[in-house]
Amino acid sequence: MKLKSLMLGAAAVATATTAQAADLPVAPEPVDYVRVCDAYGARFYYIPGTETCLRVGGRVRTQIVANNVLEDGAWSDRDTDGYSWLARGYLYLDARTATEFGTLRAYVSMYGNSTNGDNSGFAMDNAYIQWGGLTAGRLGSNFDIFTGQAFVGVVNRDWSDVTLNQVAYTAAFGNGFSATIALEDRSSREATGSAAGGGVVNYGGTRAPDVVAALGISQGWGSAQLSGALHQVYPDAAANGGNNGGEDEMGFAVGGGVVVNLPMVTPGSNIFFQGFYGDGAMAYISTFGGIADSNGSGDTSTGYSLSAGAFIQATSTIGLALDGSYLDVDAAAGLNDVTRWAIDGSVQWEPVSGFVMGADVGYANTDYDVTGDTDELLFGVRMQRTF
Repeated sequence: MKLKSLMLGAAAVATATTAQAADLPVAPEPVDYVRVCDAYGARFYYIPGTETCLRVGGRVRTQIVANNVLEDGAWSDRDTDGYSWLARGYLYLDARTATEFGTLRAYVSMYGNSTNGDNSGFAMDNAYIQWGGLTAGRLGSNFDIFTGQAFVGVVNRDWSDVTLNQVAYTAAFGNGFSATIALEDRSSREATGSAAGGGVVNYGGTRAPDVVAALGISQGWGSAQLSGALHQVYPDAAANGGNNGGEDEMGFAVGGGVVVNLPMVTPGSNIFFQGFYGDGAMAYISTFGGIADSNGSGDTSTGYSLSAGAFIQATSTIGLALDGSYLDVDAAAGLNDVTRWAIDGSVQWEPVSGFVMGADVGYANTDYDVTGDTDELLFGVRMQRTF
């Protein structure tokens, strides 16, 4: 009886233990936590389950610009907006993976706008792939050197500043030296002129992309670049009196510029100088766009632009900027020559890292040799948060 009692007791204990074990929670699956990626700088992290590092960022900007406030400007016309009000939101995505041939990178930046009357829209800013020295997609032209320092940039200054589709290869030689060769979308460089400029000569369909080359150096003292471009001038069928199109020409542009850091003033301060010359390629010397590349009959416009500017980090939170430029165009026969100069200055305050407020004022004078000159005076304020 004692042995039987002991066996029954042991069985009962075993049964109770099994029941309690069955009530215990099942161990969770291992969690794949996000890991910090420090190979490419701050704020990158590994996409879970991959060896690709991703950085997510954004920007919110709002600004008001008082349009041409001169007597003969926008404010004198009841049907023209006297101010433009903009709210814009950016999204940045930067993905990078280490490969045996170099870093494989995919970058996207896009933004949405809301302007006067809640006139909203969406735009692709940049979208490109980089692998080693190869770049393909939409980004700033390889011809561009310096695109200004003013915080808002309320008036167009005269230099090259275009974002476009392209495929490029850059060879790095060490010590900051590099060389780039690229094919870029011609459509973004078609200067067709305006009525104020004495005529419009439109382009026909695309046939050949522009060929762009650049030599650059970037070191502790600053940077410098020499640029060159070949541009097909291809008037449409209505040019040259409608004789099935105008005469095709090969336009070109060259440019050079230098940026010099001024650490002896304050860290972050610098000055820049640059100049451009174009023949049948006016969009390479100015963003103004007021003169056509040719008259459609085989005669091309020629011109040059000179520009300079400075940025002074006055204090740890206050920055001062000033840009100036001059444009001189000898237009093709039948079009009006033009000279233009513009100046734009700003002050900006960054009380918190990534949060900037500032004000900007710009003045420009455009003088056509037949139709006379036009003055522009604009003022703008901006608030911007980048994260």
